[in-house]
Amino acid sequence: MSNKTKKLRVVEINTTAYHEENLTIITTLSDDEISEVLQPIIDKERDGGEDDEYDNDVLVKALIVAYPKHTVVHSEENDYLEL
Repeated sequence: MSNKTKKLRVVEINTTAYHEENLTIITTLSDDEISEVLQPIIDKERDGGEDDEYDNDVLVKALIVAYPKHTVVHSEENDYLEL
């Protein structure tokens, strides 16, 4: 399936016990594609030390590098529109 036919979706990714550290992205990637890239990074930090630390920017970059033909946008703040 080409990127043009894939649906954009907003995904909130929980990687820690703290809700405020969740990563929100707008992407055409599936849950499996996201997990395939991010889970090893998360596991490495949990098993390792300071040299294995990551932040949300590192996770987003890893997705972009792994899937350059897909859309991956880091949504740092969600807007609220009241009508």
